[in-house]
Amino acid sequence: MTSTLATTDTLGTTDTLATTDTLGESMSGSLAAALRRSAEIEAAIGEGTGEFRILTGDRPTGYLHLGHYFGTLRNRVRLQDAGAEVLVLVADYQVLTDRDSAERLDDYVLGLVLDYLAIGIDPARSVIFAHSAVPALNQLLLPFLSLVTVPELQRNPTVKDEIAHSRQSSVSGLMFTYPVHQAADILFCKANLVPVGQDQLPHVEVTRLIARRFNERYPGAGGAPVFPLPDVLLSDAPLLLGTDGGKMSKSRGNAIELRATADQTAALIRGAKTDSIRRISYQRAARPEVSSLVLLAALCSGRDPVAVADEIGDGGAASLKRVATEAVNERFAPIRARRAELAAEPGYARQVLRDGCARAGAIADQTLSEVREAMAMRY
Repeated sequence: MTSTLATTDTLGTTDTLATTDTLGESMSGSLAAALRRSAEIEAAIGEGTGEFRILTGDRPTGYLHLGHYFGTLRNRVRLQDAGAEVLVLVADYQVLTDRDSAERLDDYVLGLVLDYLAIGIDPARSVIFAHSAVPALNQLLLPFLSLVTVPELQRNPTVKDEIAHSRQSSVSGLMFTYPVHQAADILFCKANLVPVGQDQLPHVEVTRLIARRFNERYPGAGGAPVFPLPDVLLSDAPLLLGTDGGKMSKSRGNAIELRATADQTAALIRGAKTDSIRRISYQRAARPEVSSLVLLAALCSGRDPVAVADEIGDGGAASLKRVATEAVNERFAPIRARRAELAAEPGYARQVLRDGCARAGAIADQTLSEVREAMAMRY
């Protein structure tokens, strides 16, 4: 949300996303290239070839839920266990992009760390850190802002969407420059791989554009580029709907949180929206709410969703919800037990975050030093 940067050399292409020097153009070519590149990278991960530094993370705007787990969290553990160097960002400054204040920020930050540790993020192999605790990362924002224009940011489709859905009467400069801040997140550690969904491709385009322009304007020692051009690892994560049939969201009260108890999970699933057809089937377009519960049960039990639906058959919504509840509670019982254990002694999680911030800070200091050298700002 990743220091050797061998991946771009080992796997070949170094610029598979859009190579034009402008933003806001059609993403179709970039998407096709990104899909091809993601397939190559997945093959390399499976073979254990190449060296990957991955940047990923979350905004602490609430507690993480099952959609996060199946969408991104389990993939982070997979990449970590495959030998990648993973940096997990708690993007606390970015909480301010679409709200006036960061309420309950401390609780949510600690909650993210507890969730990360509970699912299997290992602080001995991965780095968990917070934006606000790494000053050198944020200093990169200034030179990076000089490398993009206002019209380019205005044309960014993701920024336009975020502005359209903003809850504020006016848009802050922080929200407007969000893609540039995200570029600093990725480039401060010279990440060469960023796992994203297709909707985040424009942000990575900005990062690559900034890296390319910086390297051209300010070559490093011996003319070597200071920054890599990070690749994307496109996610094919399944979409889980919230209990109200809408997008599962931290802010909508329709999510099953990772920290939920078995009883809370049962209550939430009992109240989940379904339909009036008794026979259960897996039809994502025709029966989205029913299919989402079927998919949830299938993901938790490691089964095919069509087989799960066929097994429930004429059992109706009640049987579906029972099956889904049992599958969720069985799958997440160890994670929840581990999280409860960690939450009882929060000092450990806070120390993990402090240690991670120190490690990220050392990386950022080194990168900022290289940036100053390249920009002739060594006084």
